[in-house]
Amino acid sequence: MVDVLAHESELLGLVKEYLDFAEFEDTLKTFLKECKIKGKPLSKSTCGSLRDPKSLKFQRDLLAAFDSGDQKVFFRLWEEHIPRPIRDGDSLAQKLEFYLHIHFAIYLLKHSAGRPDKEDLDERISYFKTYLETKGAALSQTTEFLPFYALPFVPNPMVHPSFKELFQDSWTPELKLKLEKFLALMFKASNTPKLLTLYHRNAFVVHIHFKVCNVYNKNMLQQLHQQLVEAERRSMTYLKRYNRIQADYHNLIGVTAELVDSLEATVSGKMITPEYLQSVCVRLFSNQMRQSLARSVDFTRPGTASTMLRASLAPVKLKDVPLLPSLDYEKLKKDLVLGSDRLKAFLLQALRWRLTTSHPGEQRETVLQAYISNDLLDCHSPSQRSVLQLLQSKSEVVRQYTARLINAFASLAEGRRYLAQSTKVLRMLEERLKEEDKDVVARENVLGALQKFSLRRPLQTAMIQDGLIFWLIDILKEPDCLSDYTLEYSVALLMNLCLRSAGKNMCAKVAGLVLKVLSDLLGHENHEIQPYVNGALYSILSIPSIREEARAMGMEDILRCFIKEGNAEMIRQIEFIIKQLNSEELLDGVLESDDDEDEDDEEDHDTMEADLDKDELIQPQLGELSGEKLLTTEYLGIMTNTGKARRKGTAGVQWGGPEPLRRPVTPSGHRTGYPA
Repeated sequence: MVDVLAHESELLGLVKEYLDFAEFEDTLKTFLKECKIKGKPLSKSTCGSLRDPKSLKFQRDLLAAFDSGDQKVFFRLWEEHIPRPIRDGDSLAQKLEFYLHIHFAIYLLKHSAGRPDKEDLDERISYFKTYLETKGAALSQTTEFLPFYALPFVPNPMVHPSFKELFQDSWTPELKLKLEKFLALMFKASNTPKLLTLYHRNAFVVHIHFKVCNVYNKNMLQQLHQQLVEAERRSMTYLKRYNRIQADYHNLIGVTAELVDSLEATVSGKMITPEYLQSVCVRLFSNQMRQSLARSVDFTRPGTASTMLRASLAPVKLKDVPLLPSLDYEKLKKDLVLGSDRLKAFLLQALRWRLTTSHPGEQRETVLQAYISNDLLDCHSPSQRSVLQLLQSKSEVVRQYTARLINAFASLAEGRRYLAQSTKVLRMLEERLKEEDKDVVARENVLGALQKFSLRRPLQTAMIQDGLIFWLIDILKEPDCLSDYTLEYSVALLMNLCLRSAGKNMCAKVAGLVLKVLSDLLGHENHEIQPYVNGALYSILSIPSIREEARAMGMEDILRCFIKEGNAEMIRQIEFIIKQLNSEELLDGVLESDDDEDEDDEEDHDTMEADLDKDELIQPQLGELSGEKLLTTEYLGIMTNTGKARRKGTAGVQWGGPEPLRRPVTPSGHRTGYPA
């Protein structure tokens, strides 16, 4: 009780301060009256007014300078009254200050009755440019603000599509409202009553504890993910290096065999000794083979060295991989159409796994050939109830697993050829793509299949005619809302369609929007899309009308902003794009014929992505069959599997030069996948 009386005055003062802060006026009057009646003293340290007249005057003056466009007065008040830690460290304050600089830079353009005073306008633009090069440089890596760094260099920002929103009537009032809210929040926070501070202190400590734990866990996950990505990249690099070394080895042995033949012809003339020939040939082999060769091979016998060398050219025969059991496809397709949704999902999953997990080569080719010869997807069936119709199923799992299976088919050249025989598959995929309103795995796989379809010219033509370019441009306006897979495959599909003259002409109809979307994507944090963005830009800039639009919006200045920060490869590509932008050619320089609809499928490589089997939605319960066990237990057919000769096609074209991409590609070649 003594402790309470000792601090009673201060406690009552805290209560009064809070009631005043929360504007409980009637309650405050009653409280003060009762304290007076009971003779309770109030602490004078907490009884001051929370409403500082000076802060109110500052806010009025700041808003007046905002309305009148008085740039110097505004930023003088801003720097005097907004503490430096808030200006430099608070992200909300930094973003607001950036937009305030834009407001004053374009103020004369928006509020002048006639032509603005050139000297005053140049001074404002110069002030804004100085801000961008100094304090504003911190936001240059933010996608939201990146287009505005080109503002000082654009001759007429009012007609530039990137700055269209700045000149709308609603932009300035909205910015002013943000400024008012910021000021109210800041000054209210600076006058927070002690009672509220005491309450929040413990809550803040608990919050910080959980936040630190969450940040730690998030950082650990990011580190593990980064390590996984790096390991995958190293694995792909080593695999490519191994293939290159193996090819060099075979070439070297072939040349050496010819050389040895020539040397052996001189043995009778005793030009060189057998011991010397033996030592030379042994050195051509690996360290592991030297001792066994030296012990077991008689190099004095004519023809021995060349025979051994030629024998080394024969490919090493790996252990034979058994063919998978044949299936009863009639029963399979019947259950896929008439079975329960759960059975359909397990069957679609098992059929996909059989394709994705089979050994590349004869085993996988036999599986695919069996699917195609039995028309597993009913691509040629006139029936209204077919396996393809599962794309329209009411079950999300069935729709998604059908899309995954089609995407697996499209990952293989023979699978693409099977699916491309009828436009029915293409039309159904386009319809499903536009109906999926969420960025879910189903839409990812539909998009992935369509992107692989775009490797074939007839399907490119059909997609362009169906207006798929407009749909892609529409979703790419907000790239931060898309998953990495959707973003990469959308941009790659757009580029493949833009390589065709029909696609370029389609882009010319909305040139401003296409250029705006592509220029925004140049600065996106996902660097995997850069080659496709560069390829699309380079391609469409071969159209004179698009070049004129790009020049009007200051595209060259925007591109040069990325030259300062890009890597050497990207810099070279952007230089090619700038060269294309400034060219005066009337015809497209890319050698292609849109009249030739041969199914060339130049990117004729097979790549199974790991994404095909990610995030499975269903798991078997106790007693349920799934995967290969389900197929071989319930749907075993007569053994009809036979090996199929592999079709010899053109090797996949790998891009690695300084120029932007000029041939259709698919991101699956760059993503982690099953080796083919």
